[in-house]
Amino acid sequence: MPPLRRLRDLEAPPGLPLLGHALEFRSAALHLKLEKWARIYGPYYRLRVPGRDLLVVSDHVTVAKVLRDRPSGFSRTARLREIGQEMGLQPGVFSAEGEDWLRQRRMVMAGFDPAHVRRYFPALVQVAQRLCKRWERAAHKPTPIDLQNDLMRYTVDTIAGLAFGANVDTLGSDADVIQQHLDKVFPALFRRITAPLPLWRVLPSAADRALVRSMVEVNRAVDGFIAQARARMQHDPHLRTHPSNVLEAMIAQADQPGSGLSDAQVAGNVMTMLLAGEDTTANTIAWLIYLLWTHPEALQQAKDEIGTHVRDTHSPGMDEMDKLPYLEACIHETMRLKPVGPQLPLQANRDIAVGDVQVPKGTIVISLLRSDTLREDLVDQAHAFRPERWLQAHNPAKRMSTPFGAGPRICPGRYLALLEMKIAMTVLLGQFDITHVGTADGSPPQERLSFAMMPVGLLACVRSKPRKPKAG
Repeated sequence: MPPLRRLRDLEAPPGLPLLGHALEFRSAALHLKLEKWARIYGPYYRLRVPGRDLLVVSDHVTVAKVLRDRPSGFSRTARLREIGQEMGLQPGVFSAEGEDWLRQRRMVMAGFDPAHVRRYFPALVQVAQRLCKRWERAAHKPTPIDLQNDLMRYTVDTIAGLAFGANVDTLGSDADVIQQHLDKVFPALFRRITAPLPLWRVLPSAADRALVRSMVEVNRAVDGFIAQARARMQHDPHLRTHPSNVLEAMIAQADQPGSGLSDAQVAGNVMTMLLAGEDTTANTIAWLIYLLWTHPEALQQAKDEIGTHVRDTHSPGMDEMDKLPYLEACIHETMRLKPVGPQLPLQANRDIAVGDVQVPKGTIVISLLRSDTLREDLVDQAHAFRPERWLQAHNPAKRMSTPFGAGPRICPGRYLALLEMKIAMTVLLGQFDITHVGTADGSPPQERLSFAMMPVGLLACVRSKPRKPKAG
């Protein structure tokens, strides 16, 4: 077996004197540049920032090993925890480590148990119906729908209702709502993590001051969700064994003797669900609508499947969601081509081998989660939107595409996210004809990385269909 290579001996792209590649991390297209460099320098290359070298890995086999070696071998970066705490984010399961993560993981998994999620199905449909009403109003206006805005409202309302039992109706209002405060959190977190200097600490900008106000509002809302849930559980102790939402299930788990969990950790996970549930699901649905519009045969096949298996698309049933394999394939293909997390930086907890590279403890390892899924030598027609590949027995992309992560820290809300997307698409494709999707200037939508990756400027026009429930 050949000896391991040293990190400092790997090739590195050209950088700036002294700063190296530090300024590249400010780019909203950072993920695209990292993927481009992987094609030039291979599956392992080095980035230089003041005081340290970073390793970038695109080989999907090694990436999978890194993801599975958590939380023991790798953890979230210390900078993420530092900046998050400074902003006022309580540590949830997303950023917790060690024993704290194990305790929180049990609590969160109890809330996202598929049996619980299925019980909440009617509430999910109600929010999709609110989105439908919003689009019905938009169908009669000349102004196109701002996909990103509307879908983030949909996901916020869904999470608030399903996870917290709170009737938050951002879809029915254009006023100053919690969604507008949440929108500031992830971009600010990304900017500060990637900033060469912490200027916000000495020269706070107007955006920094607005962030402080938004964090106050979001934390107030989170505290209110928890207080309301505790009041309901005190009034009805039966909710401790039969919770009506994810938050009640988490509180019941946290209140178990010896759990080691407090309301602060419950609050951290409420915040995590709000942020992750808003950005990730909304971005994926937006990309999915665009990809279906630009692939009319796939759009028609998805509509035909819904029309065949869903009796009333205004109010679909839970069992009908299991009869939509092509729609689910469209979702998986969208997440392969347009993952909300195309890269994942982790920190080595010990001296460790990553592939054939020896990296010291504390090294930041950036895993490129999409890179290999776009290689034509690994995936047939890798750049094409081909949902049918997910219905085939042999699909190389299946073992490479990891939109929800992998290993012990795989996303606990993946079942809910898939269900949420299927419900939204069932209601929207069943109730509307899409007449146009695109950007204002007609150019393809750009990918913008702001912690999560999102499409820029996607607009949609729709036409309402007459409601015709099927008989039987």
